[in-house]
Amino acid sequence: MDSGLLAPPGPGESKMGSKAIAVLYVVLMAAIIVAVDVLFFRNRLWERLMVNIGIVLVFVAFYFRFLKLP
Repeated sequence: MDSGLLAPPGPGESKMGSKAIAVLYVVLMAAIIVAVDVLFFRNRLWERLMVNIGIVLVFVAFYFRFLKLP
């Protein structure tokens, strides 16, 4: 009665986990951008655009430094 719970992950399962992490990462980035827009830069177009680009660049740098999987 082996249910497969203790078996090592197959080749497709690790890709599914990394995709889930990537989706959560993008959702977190979008949530932070929306929160900053609503809280601080509601009626300031250019400031909001610059801050949004900065947030995206920080997330991209963090991804390539710490989360990029081989």
